[in-house]
Order: sequence, then C-alpha cells, then structure tokens
Amino acid sequence: MRRTAQRAMVHEAVVALGGHCTADQITEELRRTKPTFPRSTVYRALDALTAAGSLYAAHLGEGATHYELASGEHHHAVCRICGGVLHIEEDVVTNLENHLASAHRFTPARTQVLVVGVCESCSHAPGQKAARRPTLEHVHH
Repeated sequence: MRRTAQRAMVHEAVVALGGHCTADQITEELRRTKPTFPRSTVYRALDALTAAGSLYAAHLGEGATHYELASGEHHHAVCRICGGVLHIEEDVVTNLENHLASAHRFTPARTQVLVVGVCESCSHAPGQKAARRPTLEHVHH
C-alpha cells in the first residue's frame, strides 16, 4: 500500500478515537482540524488501510461498520442500547472451538463471534439510552 498523507491522517484519527469508530466519526474527528476533509477520502483510505491489514473492519450487528487497529483475530459483545463494545477473551473462543472439535467432530476454519445484549450500565437505566461508549470496561464479577 502506498502511504499517503490522507491515509496517515485517517489512521491517526482511528488511534485518537480509540477504535470501534465509524467512517462518520472519523470524518468528524478529521474535520475538527481540516473542516473540508472529504468524506469520500475517508472511505477510500479506510478501504486501503483495511485491505493492507492496518485496520480491522468490524460489522457489529446492524448499522455502520466500525474500524479499529488490526491486532489479530478478536471477537465482540455489543450493547444493543448504547452500542458499547466489549472484546471477548480469546480463551473463551478457543474453548468453544475445542468443544466443537471434540464433541461434534467439527473443525473450525475461521471463527467470528458477535454477542448482542445489554451492558450493565444500560440494564440499570431501563428505557433510557445511555451515552454511546465505544469500548466497554472489561470487568469480571
């Protein structure tokens, strides 16, 4: 992939936003300092960065694609109310794959896990939409 100033700016915006951000959020972030930054350039840069393996495009249920820094395979739980995202630990997925192999003689070639539910904060405020949080705190109770 050819490195351009626009691609570098889009990559830096994803870093600044902390990942799990949409093209619209990235455009908004870039327009804080460059008010005329074209949305079409953001989309082209996201396509190039994703194809090059620098970014991961996560399809988290309904709605826009979310982008984050590529860091190997990982899986998500998404709050259907606030849209918050939680990374699922790899050992949980490995246990699922091992179960499929041993109990069902099924050999996974590729695993994608997406769990949709309600986060703790939203469960305490029924009927109210919580402020959007890109990444949920990872707490074990």
